[in-house]
Amino acid sequence: MASGEGKYNIKAVSKILGIQPGTLRAWERRYKIISPKRNEAGHRLYTDEHVAVLRWLLDKIDKGFTISQAIDLLESGDNTFESFIATEDKDRAGMLADEMLSVLLRFDEKKAQELLNQAFALFSIEKVVLDILANLLVKVGHMWENNKITVAHEHFTSAFLRSRIGMIFHTLPVDGHLPKVVAVCGPEEEHELGLLIFTLYLRRKGFEVIYLGSGIPKEDISVVIEETNPTILFLSCTLVTNLPETLSLVDELKNVFPDLKVGLGGSAVIKMPQENRQAFEDILVGTTREEWDSWLKEKLSR
Repeated sequence: MASGEGKYNIKAVSKILGIQPGTLRAWERRYKIISPKRNEAGHRLYTDEHVAVLRWLLDKIDKGFTISQAIDLLESGDNTFESFIATEDKDRAGMLADEMLSVLLRFDEKKAQELLNQAFALFSIEKVVLDILANLLVKVGHMWENNKITVAHEHFTSAFLRSRIGMIFHTLPVDGHLPKVVAVCGPEEEHELGLLIFTLYLRRKGFEVIYLGSGIPKEDISVVIEETNPTILFLSCTLVTNLPETLSLVDELKNVFPDLKVGLGGSAVIKMPQENRQAFEDILVGTTREEWDSWLKEKLSR
C-alpha cells in the first residue's frame, strides 16, 4: 500500500468510502479495528492501510456479513484480504482513467483536475502515472489513430497530461550517485507524452534526466550529448513512418559516442517487424515497469 502516514481526515474517508463519520467512530470504539493517529488539533488522520481495511470490511458487509463477522474474518487472517485490495485498486484505477478520459474529451479541465487529485489521494505517484495516466495516454492515442477523436481533443488531453506530469517531474529529488540521462523524441516526432511518462519513472528512481522532448534537430542532440556527457540516451518513436529515421539516428550516435548506452521505446517500436527487432534487441527498453527495471539493471551492471 502506498503510505503508512496519516493523511486523510474523517470527512475525507467518509467521502471516499461512502460511510458516515459516526459509523466510523463507533466501529473504532467498539471493535478497535484501526487506531488512527491524531494531529495537534486532535483530529483523526487515517492512512492508506486504514482505508484499505475499511474498504475490505464494507465489501464483506455488502455481501451479507455483519460487521462483527467481517472483523472476525480479518483477524483470523482471511487470505482474501490482499487479493481483494489488489483487485479493487486495479479496478478503481481503471475506472478513474476511464472517467478522466470522458471529462477530458468534453474539455472539462476542472473535473479532470478533481479526478486526478482524487487519484493521487488514493494511490502512489507510480501507480497514478503508470496505471492511470499511461493507460489514459494509450487510449487517447488509439482513438486519435483510428479517427475517433479530433486533433483538438488529442491536443487538449495531451496538454493537460503534459502539464500535470511536468509539475510532478520537477518536484522529485535527484540522486547524485546515479548516472545522468538524456531523453528525447526521434526525428519528426511530435508526440512526447509516452517519453515524458518514462522519464518520470526515471526521476522517481532518482536519475538526473535532461528532458528535451520533441522537435529537436539531430545535430542538436549531438551537441547536448557532448556538453552533458550522459551515461544513457533514451529515444522515443511513436509513428511508424518516423522509425527508419530514428533507427538511423541510433546508428549515427553509437558510432560517434561509442560509450553511450542507448535505449529505444515508443509505440512504433512495438510494431517493429521481428527481423528489425532482433537487430536492435539490445536497445529496446520494453513497455512495462518490470521490463524497464530489467533493462536498467542490465545496462548499469556492465
